[in-house]
Amino acid sequence: MQGRVWVPSILGFYATTQPMPEASCRPYPALRPGDRVAVVAPSGPFEQAAFDAGLAAVSNRYHVELDPGIAARWRYLAGDDARRLAELAAALADPQIKAVFCARGGYGALRLLAHLEGAPITPKALVGFSDICALHAVLGRAGLVSVHGPVLTQLGALPTATHERLFTLLESSLPAQPLHGGSTFVGGTAEGPLVGGNLATLTALLGTPYSPCFDGAVLLLEEVGERPYRLDRMWTQLALAGVLRRIRGIVLGSFTRCEERDADFTSIDVLRDLAIATGLPCAAGFPIGHGELNEPVPLGVRVRLDASQRSLRFLESAAR
Repeated sequence: MQGRVWVPSILGFYATTQPMPEASCRPYPALRPGDRVAVVAPSGPFEQAAFDAGLAAVSNRYHVELDPGIAARWRYLAGDDARRLAELAAALADPQIKAVFCARGGYGALRLLAHLEGAPITPKALVGFSDICALHAVLGRAGLVSVHGPVLTQLGALPTATHERLFTLLESSLPAQPLHGGSTFVGGTAEGPLVGGNLATLTALLGTPYSPCFDGAVLLLEEVGERPYRLDRMWTQLALAGVLRRIRGIVLGSFTRCEERDADFTSIDVLRDLAIATGLPCAAGFPIGHGELNEPVPLGVRVRLDASQRSLRFLESAAR
């Protein structure tokens, strides 16, 4: 159908041993104020006050549509799989919905991936992070740009400048403004499509047909609540899976509440040593992730990482 793409099938992912080309993904159509957008909860249940604050920020810009069951709770999920899948699939398929905002991360998107196989997707921006990186990976495999950015339960607590960056990223045909980190772990430059996001979610995708294409990419990583040895274990899993041989550079966002009590080392000490061992250009401290700031960035567009200068520049537009 014109204007739609089809998520590659599991057989399609396994049928070839050739790496996907080191190419940018397809930009999403630019939004305009007043456009129809959907808010979905494909992962965990949300706290109502935080959700309402984020919803107000989006509603002031766009016409928001919500599923009546979005506030459902089932164990650690925002309702059962059938509810969450129907809500997400409908939002992705509807050509009148110009963007999809996610209510919260947590856990649950991973459970939907196999059911999305073959589902029609009208190209549009999907905004979220943390557990939502599972959906970003699927959209990236389908050749679509998506937005690693605040979920609604986080958005309301973020500064106005972050809101404006998000709206500009959704509406402008210009590349996103550059971001700057705080530390250089390994100097040098790297250029390629930006992929990745939450470290735990990415490692959970390894060995599945939904793992991102890492070939020639610049890898973005962030995390929350994982002790240093767990960060080491997940990073080592990426290495053993061959990911670190395929990428060109590493961008580290925030690693929040990741410290070991009474330890004589920090999570940053561990990450620095792991990064140095790769020899890849790597800069840390970018305002991306679960920290006090979570600046939205487009996944699937080509970027230039200058680790020595701790800068990340976006070479292509996310919207057209």
